[in-house]
Amino acid sequence: MYAYIWEFDVQPDMGDRFRDAYGPEGAWVALFRRAPGYISTQLFRDQRDRHRYVTVDTWASREAHEAFRREFAAPFAELDTRCEALTLREELVGEFDVVDDGST
Repeated sequence: MYAYIWEFDVQPDMGDRFRDAYGPEGAWVALFRRAPGYISTQLFRDQRDRHRYVTVDTWASREAHEAFRREFAAPFAELDTRCEALTLREELVGEFDVVDDGST
């Protein structure tokens, strides 16, 4: 399995809209679910800085995610543009191989 983590600083007045877009039932997940190989999205909010969030998106493989990005490039770009106003900053924390998927 493959996962990537994004960190976001959310506009102070946009927390609800951000959670609606990036949460487990949000617009991003709806788009991801259209692709084979998507597994899950988790949204976390920092306990000390209530405007700081991270998402962890998990896919069956890096190749599955790359195929999604190619096939859904246009709707991805459109959603990304719509969500820009929700954040002050976003940064890719990193890409990871899942070490223990629970099957061992």
